[in-house]
Amino acid sequence: MNAEVAAATAAPEKKEFWRWQENTWYDETKNWKDAKIITCGIDVGSVSSQAVLVCDGELYGYNSMRTGNNSPDSAKNALQGIMDKIGMKLEDINYVVGTGYGRVNVPFAHKAITEIACHARGANYMGGNKVRTILDMGGQDCKAIHCDDKGKVTNFLMNDKCAAGTGRGMEVISDLMQIPIAELGPRSFDVETEPEAVSSICVVFAKSEALGLLKAGYTKNMVIAAYCQAMAERVVSLLERIGVEEGFFITGGIAKNPGVVKRIERLLGIKQLETKIDSQIAGALGAALFGYTLMQKQAAK
Repeated sequence: MNAEVAAATAAPEKKEFWRWQENTWYDETKNWKDAKIITCGIDVGSVSSQAVLVCDGELYGYNSMRTGNNSPDSAKNALQGIMDKIGMKLEDINYVVGTGYGRVNVPFAHKAITEIACHARGANYMGGNKVRTILDMGGQDCKAIHCDDKGKVTNFLMNDKCAAGTGRGMEVISDLMQIPIAELGPRSFDVETEPEAVSSICVVFAKSEALGLLKAGYTKNMVIAAYCQAMAERVVSLLERIGVEEGFFITGGIAKNPGVVKRIERLLGIKQLETKIDSQIAGALGAALFGYTLMQKQAAK
């Protein structure tokens, strides 16, 4: 048994290679106490949860963390994480919108809005009004979304049959290869020649195939590249069913994986629009922006 296979089949170490970096941020140049309207978006997904604060229609801060055992606690913990940083209390927030997998279980939300609408709205803010086609690669599903220049959804397709080709699938490969998840994308390009995509990205079969490739002499980097290529091909087939327009934008945690993103771009022949904002908060950001719009409408009455 060669070293690569032995490492992948050995008893798993205590280290959780799949664990991505949780993140909290806020705009230190602004004071939330100066805002007239403060709204919050809570995106409770199957893998991650985000709380985003918007002050007078502008992104102020967010907290992104792993989803816990239940949606209500995940929502509370996500929001508490950013409120603790800035000295805010729940009663300081004017309106809360829940979205994502657990949107109906956000106990303090005033309204629940689908993640498709929220990702479109968030992508419009993050990528500008040129965004027309959005790929949301979440923890357990993929969505292809068309929107107009205001971030309103005009069409969408969804593939949620299993965790294959999603964030959770990449976490499984990370643990199998015993390589930190943040390193998978860059390492997928450290190969002499681009390998063929694995034939199946069903998590169960992909693990078996990955071990088979290691036994056949593939390096870990080659296996990772083959899996990234398979993920890219899978989502591109979804995008091609709905049609890809100029103004292509990717949201979700997988958007941080260049091994998948660059292969998607190569297959489509289109570069994604860039943003400096964390792609993982798009849904919660869109929810907070919807909350701001609703508050404005109430004030205008």
